[in-house]
Amino acid sequence: MDQPSGRSFMQVLCEKYSPENFPYRRGPGMGVHVPAMPQGSPMKDRLNLPSILVLNSCGITCAGDEREIAAFCAHVSELDLSDNKLEDWHEVSKIVSNVPQLEFLNLSSNPLNLSVLERTCAGSFSGVRKLVLNNSKASWETVHTILQELPDLEELFLCLNDYETVSCPSICCHSLKLLHITDNNLQDWTEIRKLGAMFPSLDTLVLANNHVNAIEEPDDSLARLFPNLRSISLHKSGLQSWEDIDKLNSFPKLEEVRLLGIPLLQPYTTEERRKLVIARLPSVSKLNGSVVTDGEREDSERFFIRYYVDVPQEDVPFRYHELITKYGKLEPLAEVDLRPQSSAKVEVHFNDQVEEVSIRLDQTVAELKKQLKTLVQLPTSNMLLYHFDHEAPFGPEEMKYSSRALHSFGIRDGDKIYVESKTK
Repeated sequence: MDQPSGRSFMQVLCEKYSPENFPYRRGPGMGVHVPAMPQGSPMKDRLNLPSILVLNSCGITCAGDEREIAAFCAHVSELDLSDNKLEDWHEVSKIVSNVPQLEFLNLSSNPLNLSVLERTCAGSFSGVRKLVLNNSKASWETVHTILQELPDLEELFLCLNDYETVSCPSICCHSLKLLHITDNNLQDWTEIRKLGAMFPSLDTLVLANNHVNAIEEPDDSLARLFPNLRSISLHKSGLQSWEDIDKLNSFPKLEEVRLLGIPLLQPYTTEERRKLVIARLPSVSKLNGSVVTDGEREDSERFFIRYYVDVPQEDVPFRYHELITKYGKLEPLAEVDLRPQSSAKVEVHFNDQVEEVSIRLDQTVAELKKQLKTLVQLPTSNMLLYHFDHEAPFGPEEMKYSSRALHSFGIRDGDKIYVESKTK
């Protein structure tokens, strides 16, 4: 249900966490009991506030009474204000400046691009460690201001902001460990490398659903740009070359990679995709969310050798030669078709006649009798069938159950089917 416009943070807070909607509960972290405010306060009795406040999609446009925010939110550590109507950074500042313990703030899908974030306002965010600005269309100037005033910021979410380029601030941010910048329009690696310069301590970089088409960077430069990068997501990027995958080995601390949905891997089978990538990334211990075990790594590296064994030498990747040194040259695996046989050519013996007949093995004994009816000139009700496998030690086996499938007898090419009449 749509909320009316022009509602304040305090108004929504009072409604959602009133005693009727949010009964007081005792126990650590369960809530806080606050006595009634002075005359004129909108609170009737009390509010029972948890330390994590979720006020998304409530039509909030402004802060409301700052004294009441300070009184009721002194213990709040996480605040979700996503999908509201906040467009003035000053109003956001009024809220945040009165929540002194705040560490997580979600401002996603608020039209905050309609105002300029001044440094005095950004200063009220100084304690925030995790900031979400997805779909806020926040400009890079706004981001730079935030980075200057949030000395302890560790996680930043900038998804769905229509970025086509990256603008570097005058100083870098050493505190940031995780950056989500998915679903933007970043294509050129020259823009991505700016993120390394901005955030030298970056541990996790999530670039999913961008259009980065190549990693155009010398190996030694990659190591300097992202010296602490442990995890990178290039899910649904535009990478088209195995050389780009090899470049990931230049990140000295990389352990986890996500590479689903890239053009390079489309022509390969699911098995080929995973094994070929694992074999090329010897230091990666988690691929696409799944742990790479020691056994899987060895299987993948051996698969890699066999995959390229017949490729011309000039087209063989360097990794092939490294693995040959490790395992030696491997013979191709024998191809074994484990699919069940669908048909067989058998000899049908009746009286003194012998006919070679092709039979389907997915049919039943009753259906086989119908197939042989014309050949042996017997009604199916008067027909006895025996299967003889020349390797079987006990002689012919009567095929007495009409509903039994032929493949259950283990019939193979060259076997014999004897037909007798019941009245014989």
